[in-house]
Amino acid sequence: MASRRRSRELALQALYQYEMGGTAPDVGVPMLAEHFEADMADLPFARELAEGTVANLEEIDRLIEASSENWSLSRMSRVDLAILRLAAYELRRRPDIPASVTINEAIELGKRYGAEETAPFLNGVLDRIARQLGRDTRSPGRGAS
Repeated sequence: MASRRRSRELALQALYQYEMGGTAPDVGVPMLAEHFEADMADLPFARELAEGTVANLEEIDRLIEASSENWSLSRMSRVDLAILRLAAYELRRRPDIPASVTINEAIELGKRYGAEETAPFLNGVLDRIARQLGRDTRSPGRGAS
């Protein structure tokens, strides 16, 4: 059974690998999945996220820069930036996924892979991006439509 959380984790690892070494996501995602013995059902969503993020990187980076007060992309940790890029892509290109889910999943990735201050930083930037895109950040079932 496919897990979107695991797919996001694979996509994050592929984006980090892309940032640090230039490995394209279409190569990185399957390689990471094999290395970490991931469920093959996780690959389609992971590839969509990683490849879509890289394909829309300029637009995504503009969204992040416009939403991160006093932080340039070059000052951000590479892990935080990869998580922001992944979530910004999802917020921009996957309106079928509630913004609150995307943001919560990014925060969980930040808690697992980032520093102590990563989660609040991600929450603030992603909330601003969601509002800029006109996305409702309330949890489904709590007045969100």
